[in-house]
Amino acid sequence: MPKVITTASQARLTVKRSKFHAMAFGAASMDEVQSQVETFATKHRRSRHVCWACRVGASDEGLVEQMRDDGEVGRPGLVMLDMLRRRDLLGGIVVARYFGGVKLGVGGVSRAFREVAEAALEGAV
Repeated sequence: MPKVITTASQARLTVKRSKFHAMAFGAASMDEVQSQVETFATKHRRSRHVCWACRVGASDEGLVEQMRDDGEVGRPGLVMLDMLRRRDLLGGIVVARYFGGVKLGVGGVSRAFREVAEAALEGAV
């Protein structure tokens, strides 16, 4: 039985001047996920990328999983979706990246997204 994220939590990380802001949140439907992502993206409208992933239990459709990489390298949306799957959580994670002028490479970007998303999830569960 999946566990629902009940408390929203945020985390921040800076890697080579790039700043990553993450939020983990609970959501009962895709409409709630979209609302949370849009609010977060508006708050971080100067960020280069806003990536997200979610798992929600839709009563008529079963479990719905979605993610978006927003053009970022390293498939961060998939990385975050895998984190939700491994922990068997229902809810979402959204991360905004402010580019700091130094390229991190695919591995560096993936690690940064993973670290900041893990920190947000630890505070949320």
